[in-house]
Amino acid sequence: MPPVAPSRRRFLAGAAALPLICATPAFGRDESASVIGRARARVLARVLARVLAMSDLHSAYERSAQVLAALRAEVRSQPVPHLIALDGDIFEHGNVVSVRSQGAIDWAFLTALPSIAPTVVNLGNHDNDLTPDLHDVVARMRGLGISVISNIIDARTGQPYAPAATEIALGQRHLRIIGFGTNSLNTYPKDSRDWLSIPDPTDWARAHLPPLLDGADLTLVMSHAGVAGDRGMLSALPDGALMIGGHNHLLFQEPLGRGLYAHTGSWNNAYTAADYLSDGSVRAQSRSITLNGPADPALAALIRTTLEQHLTVQERAVLGTSPAALSLGDTGRAVAAAFARFAGAQAGFIGHTTLGTGLPAGPVSRYAFDAVVRFDGKLMAAEVPAARLSELTALANQDRVMPFARRTGDFVYGAVQGDEKRDTIRIVTTDWCALNQQEYFGVADLDFTEVPGPGVKAVAAQGLLQA
Repeated sequence: MPPVAPSRRRFLAGAAALPLICATPAFGRDESASVIGRARARVLARVLARVLAMSDLHSAYERSAQVLAALRAEVRSQPVPHLIALDGDIFEHGNVVSVRSQGAIDWAFLTALPSIAPTVVNLGNHDNDLTPDLHDVVARMRGLGISVISNIIDARTGQPYAPAATEIALGQRHLRIIGFGTNSLNTYPKDSRDWLSIPDPTDWARAHLPPLLDGADLTLVMSHAGVAGDRGMLSALPDGALMIGGHNHLLFQEPLGRGLYAHTGSWNNAYTAADYLSDGSVRAQSRSITLNGPADPALAALIRTTLEQHLTVQERAVLGTSPAALSLGDTGRAVAAAFARFAGAQAGFIGHTTLGTGLPAGPVSRYAFDAVVRFDGKLMAAEVPAARLSELTALANQDRVMPFARRTGDFVYGAVQGDEKRDTIRIVTTDWCALNQQEYFGVADLDFTEVPGPGVKAVAAQGLLQA
């Protein structure tokens, strides 16, 4: 990777050639004069380059064509250099159409991206869901003109599957891009785990980020390690850097001086448009993708024909009707409440990534429901002192606005049933959360036992859908 050391003259010349930002932000009443002054200065800054970032797409075909149309429209909307950045988990083994078609829709989506803007992919833990050997995945992406980055090592040879960093020219500027993944090995496809060597993200970043960032012009860090893995390295980023996070299916932005740390949502529900500005800062906005939004015609046609070809009668069968569309968070809380009712518990919980997307309105087929509740499993219950309920719910429902210091990455959606006073309460969750209670509840001493009867998907469907 060639060193980049642009001069101040080159920097100012490049900035002067780009258009002026016209939008004026709104300010709260309690903002100080210094904050307002900095904001006004940012209004006068120019956009040098833009990054359109997404993470955790998971073969979400109900919006793939809309995303492609939105990215194309976004690039056309501003005459500045753009980069499309996908931060892992493009594929999904839980989608039967994705598996049976060998990701035909996902690969068509990827094929179209480089014609819109230069594209980079940072590998996640689901990107070899359909093709176990990451070498094959990386080679195919590169054949499409996509840059691939990762710090995942092939344990068989000790060689990386892709470089951890690359540099892309965006007009007169150069963007240094660094990528790394999660070391949660049990979230990768089982057949590939013996082939993967993945360092602890914080340790890796401390050792490798400084030399990889040395001499960078503009900086983009792409992490699929999740909030917990990212937290220890944020202070090491240069001022004005953009860091995109993934893996936790979250949607938020956290300022880092003049830079920004952003999670961009999941399941093709949103993307984040980030601007590098001539004053050395970064700003960003999240853009939502609606089911009825403009769609790319060719990809929409491919989706229709692929679904027709690969869905069985059983998968098309309607399980029930949803009275209203729910957000992802509200779906999680509704499922948690259904668990509690079924188990006679006072509180129910479900892990955030057990869910894919929010519940749609109207008739819901088995195929559509499997995109809402991704994994099946057992329900597990525990009896705990009532005084501990606030402790167990403190980390729940992180789809809400909350201080960054309280974000843990992995979390549960939770619902409390009733307000009667009692000394001991019964809680219920999935076997995955019971097994990994430290990550999801922040404790390790809960004694869970299996709840007899139907499993996660059946109870969720009963609770969410009307006959």
